[in-house]
Amino acid sequence: MSEPTEDLEDLYEEAPCGYLSLAADGQIVRMNRTLGRWLGRSPESLLGQPLHDIVGFGGRIAFETHLAPLLRLQKKVNEVALDIVTHDGTRIPVIANVAEKRDEQGTHLFTRFTFLKAEERRTYERKLQASLAQAKDAYEVEQEVGVLREQFIAVLGHDLRNPLAALQSAFRLLDKEQALSERGQTVIDASHRTVDRMSGLIEDLMDFARTRLGSGLSLDISDGSDLGPALEATVGEIQVVNTDLTIDTRIDLTQNVSCDVGRICQLCSNLLANAVTHGEDGGKIDFEAVNKDGGLVIRVSNRGSTMSDEVIQKLFEPFVREQVRPSQEGLGLGLFICSEIAKAHGGTLSVESEDGLTTFSLDIPQAGAQASSS
Repeated sequence: MSEPTEDLEDLYEEAPCGYLSLAADGQIVRMNRTLGRWLGRSPESLLGQPLHDIVGFGGRIAFETHLAPLLRLQKKVNEVALDIVTHDGTRIPVIANVAEKRDEQGTHLFTRFTFLKAEERRTYERKLQASLAQAKDAYEVEQEVGVLREQFIAVLGHDLRNPLAALQSAFRLLDKEQALSERGQTVIDASHRTVDRMSGLIEDLMDFARTRLGSGLSLDISDGSDLGPALEATVGEIQVVNTDLTIDTRIDLTQNVSCDVGRICQLCSNLLANAVTHGEDGGKIDFEAVNKDGGLVIRVSNRGSTMSDEVIQKLFEPFVREQVRPSQEGLGLGLFICSEIAKAHGGTLSVESEDGLTTFSLDIPQAGAQASSS
């Protein structure tokens, strides 16, 4: 049985691309059936017609101002984006490869076109251009955010904290007045607590701004030699204002751990305040700070409602609060900032809640703390 031979005429007419030949005067002298089907016209009906009849206005301009001069110089041009126009005016995006056919004397005989449909490519290019435009817009927005960030932190750092400091000083002066009534003293004490709470909220917002809009939390790393006394003072501050509960404290630090003592105390104060808010009224809180493998482990435990897995998964996200008590106040930034403090020290903050016992654990390896101090 003889092998089939390729029919070159059929290969030309039914090729998966469009073929078109122009005479030297720009008239169509041949077109394959594939291109005719795309255009919705018979190839014979277009013989003798100019190229302008089947290309869009942009294609005509491109051919006259760009394509034709290039062909004169280099005899071929590849990957030219054009639109061909069907009998009903529909535009079909194509990619054209064009070459000139010349005789031995260099006389121009024909201009040959090969057309490939490019709907998907054009769609991709449009999406790419849209993505580039979006990226440019996002970059400009980011530049604006950078300016707003600096303004935002400046407002928090100056325009809010300074008036609060003035109020705090005024309340201290009033506190020293001998003629204050019992009711007046009660108002002053409540004002102190309100100012302290507002100061804490501002500090939380500033830390949030640094972590999400700026370059991260700032750390003042020391050898940690005064961490033990600082933690005792932190626990004492919480105990003084919560006389109805017991804080069972164990601080056993036999090794110094490089850390930002102030930030670690801030973390512990937030965890203890969280335990007070969510723990049983008049209950007990366990606070433990010990060395482990040259690092630092701090645990804060309280009894109360068991947290669900869904709550735990989002607990360290900003502006998330576990709604346990209707009177609970705050921005939901405390635990987020605690987690950021742990990360800044190369450590981790985790939580376990089971059978009514909730425990937050800070684990800072010595290597992690040293690395963060560099």
